[in-house]
Amino acid sequence: MRDKIIVTGGCGFIGSGIVWALNKKGLEDIIIVDELGENEGQKNLANLKFDELIDKRDFLARILSNNFGSSNIDTIFHLGACSSTTEKDLGYLIENNYNYSRDLASFALRNEIRFIYASSAATYGDGSLGFSDNEEDLFGLKPLNYYGYSKQWFDIWAKHNKVLEKMVGLKYFNVYGPNEYHKGQMRSFIIKAYEQIKERGEVRLFKSYKDEVIDGEQMRDFIYLKDAVKMSLFFFENRYLGGIYNIGTGEAHSFNQLVEAVFRALNLEPDIKYVDMPQELKEQYQYFTQADTSKINSAGYSGECCDFDSAVLDYVKNYLESKAYLSI
Repeated sequence: MRDKIIVTGGCGFIGSGIVWALNKKGLEDIIIVDELGENEGQKNLANLKFDELIDKRDFLARILSNNFGSSNIDTIFHLGACSSTTEKDLGYLIENNYNYSRDLASFALRNEIRFIYASSAATYGDGSLGFSDNEEDLFGLKPLNYYGYSKQWFDIWAKHNKVLEKMVGLKYFNVYGPNEYHKGQMRSFIIKAYEQIKERGEVRLFKSYKDEVIDGEQMRDFIYLKDAVKMSLFFFENRYLGGIYNIGTGEAHSFNQLVEAVFRALNLEPDIKYVDMPQELKEQYQYFTQADTSKINSAGYSGECCDFDSAVLDYVKNYLESKAYLSI
């Protein structure tokens, strides 16, 4: 009987969230794969239960040499990747995000292992082509950065090789929540806003460079980690489903609304300043994202995302204020 679950990127933000959600269901026979060594993300595992921790290079070498037992592996959650939207080393992204995903997916397919992987809403580019997760629209998308392309190319590989329907790709929108402390500049803006408020009592937002968008009204589909992992596990529980699915709330909020919610969580009056955007970001800045969730809903998902203010309050009060981690 197959019972083991592999989570790549399991020390990371969404990966450790998946482990937490599995633990909440009583599942602990979990193998975590990640880049070990000086990885601050390992602190995310302190309160979680798992069976084994393997370095990502050793894991891939064992996969490629057919030296990794597969008979008892039930599911692979592939969350491991370089998630930096400003990464300029295309060769590194291809090796880390595309080739690694392709090799691991091929292993899963050969051994009839459920394969659920992280794509990204970054594949939608500036949003002018919409946010539909219909697989027929994959080939026309135009990401704004190399990271987005590395995710897009793997989606296309799976579609072109007619294996996408045998796996699930999850296009995560702007996820925020506990266990992102280690992510540096790639942390959500909520934690950055919280730190700015604590340090200087104000939050700085980028000015808008579009006439039709006022400062701070750039919008994102912000989704709380707890909701994102709940949606992800829907595909673990419904193994007949395959293809690409958006993971978002379906409702966009502005950065002004986001920051105001953080101030409210701290019982403070909002103080927002608008600053110039760095030149290198202007060409790849998304002014609006909003997940089309009709496909996942049609597939049978009926869960509701936490109210925006309530989610921000939970994150601020129960995690950021004490720098707590997810715990079962």
